Amino acid sequence: MVSLDLFSHFREIVIGALKTLSDQGHLPQGLETKAVALEPPRDPAHGDMATNAAMVLAKQAGMKPRDIAELLVVLLNQADDVESAEIAGPGFINLRLEIGFWPKILRSILAEGENFGSHDIGQGTPVNVEYVSANPTGPMHVGHCRGAVFGDALANLLEKVGFNITREYYINDDGAQVDALARSTHLRYREALGEDIGEIPQGLYPGDYLKPVGADLAQIYGRKLVEMPEEEWLPVIRLFAVDAMMVQIRSDLEALNIHQDVFFSERSLTQGGNDKIAAAIEDLRAKDLIYQGTLPPPKGQLPEEWEDREQTLFKSTNFGDDVDRPLMKSDGRPTYFASDIAYHKDKIERGFNELIDVWGADHGGYVKRMQSAVTALSDGQAHLEVKLCQLVRLMRGGELVKMSKRSGEFITLRDVVNEVGRNSVRFMMLYRKNDASLDFDFEKVSEQSRDNPVFYVQYAYARIHSVLRNAGQLKGGLELSDGALATSDMGVLSHPSEIAVIKHLAQYPRVVRSAASTHEPHRIAFYLYDLASSFHALWNMGKELPQLRFICEDDVVTSARMALLRSVGHVIASGLGILGVEALKEMK
Repeated sequence: MVSLDLFSHFREIVIGALKTLSDQGHLPQGLETKAVALEPPRDPAHGDMATNAAMVLAKQAGMKPRDIAELLVVLLNQADDVESAEIAGPGFINLRLEIGFWPKILRSILAEGENFGSHDIGQGTPVNVEYVSANPTGPMHVGHCRGAVFGDALANLLEKVGFNITREYYINDDGAQVDALARSTHLRYREALGEDIGEIPQGLYPGDYLKPVGADLAQIYGRKLVEMPEEEWLPVIRLFAVDAMMVQIRSDLEALNIHQDVFFSERSLTQGGNDKIAAAIEDLRAKDLIYQGTLPPPKGQLPEEWEDREQTLFKSTNFGDDVDRPLMKSDGRPTYFASDIAYHKDKIERGFNELIDVWGADHGGYVKRMQSAVTALSDGQAHLEVKLCQLVRLMRGGELVKMSKRSGEFITLRDVVNEVGRNSVRFMMLYRKNDASLDFDFEKVSEQSRDNPVFYVQYAYARIHSVLRNAGQLKGGLELSDGALATSDMGVLSHPSEIAVIKHLAQYPRVVRSAASTHEPHRIAFYLYDLASSFHALWNMGKELPQLRFICEDDVVTSARMALLRSVGHVIASGLGILGVEALKEMK
């Protein structure tokens, strides 16, 4: 079932009116109407929606915008559910809907429940969303949290509009960092055997989280690994430590209710006699996109300090990058970029032409080269979008909470979840656009007030279910199922505050559609807060004006208001579901 999308519905009416005008000879035939839009007016006093039709078609039609608008409003004023169509300014048209239209929104919501707002924009198109991908060198800290929540909510949002989503985690289990992890674990292993290891050397990981891993190694191997040379014990401990860290990382993700479909190992790119990195380089070489050459010195670096050596380079400047990029190190090993090229080539070969990577803001300089590689590998058929997540500052009562991963003293993701709960963490990580910095204050997210958005939204949902329970007790013969409430006489919902809530509900499909098209799940969080505010305002009016109370002596009115409440509840639950936040029927 397709949701009743207020703006799409009336856009079709506008497009139909334009076709009629063309058929009547008032407008040219074959006008391109793709740019015709219906949107909320800037000032709600001007009506329920506005269209730019006359403005965007004027040049094509060879007419003045206002002349087109004058023709169009005549037909729109005759359309079903339109109370009035009026010209504003140079040719915009404001539409005001009849009050009898709004019950259709409630009936659509009651028919669909939490599926209201769904679309089929994606039409099953496969999309790979890679997020988190934290180095497996320790437990996840709060710095990873925002990207994890953002990526998961974005995946939920895209599924809501019909895309076929694969959630992926790239395990960086090769290179210098995991070698440092292995050496750090080896020290903890020797410590577990009774050795005094002293200070952890600079460049290794000093955290106590490796002590249990070292103890497990001691129990399994005894002193066997101590007696081996490093080149023998390093790969053994590296694999063991990475596996142990990934167990912990998966547990941390579970604490946020994040479950990914694919965990892709970087080491798998060169294992099993199939060197995918070399294959990717040869693929680019066959396209004449690889050459041996030198690079100019980095900006700000004096030429005499620059090591001018020949390198294997990818022609990323062919695709808009500022310089070409090296693929091989001086020792002959591939660069991290070469590994990432091979990884994205693997994604493309798995059938993904739509790729989304969620990275930390510190990787912003890496975006263009990776997009260049994806375009080159796929001959322009695949598209990579990179979403950067800015840093999160942890606060407590307005004071910055400091952390240092390198010293081994840091606040883990699990610490944050355990203190304030998964729901608060997820909602607040999404209550700001991903590319804007975010302050997360432990005290603020624990408040039970309007200033705490997640509480405010969840409280609205809990209030709704409290009223529904009370209605069931006080109105024993009143049927409260969605099907029964959909038959209510909703025409009795005529107070401006009631209509305001319904109008807010009607916005939801458009909000979902626009949030999905822009890849911005924070729009859902903002919408939910505004909807909760509209609902709480209606609740408070009922306390002051008895005739607006949800449960009243008139069963017809009570039933209609229960239909309204159920509809608000469904939309809140739907939006929270996209964000991965639980809709609570009772607040403790």
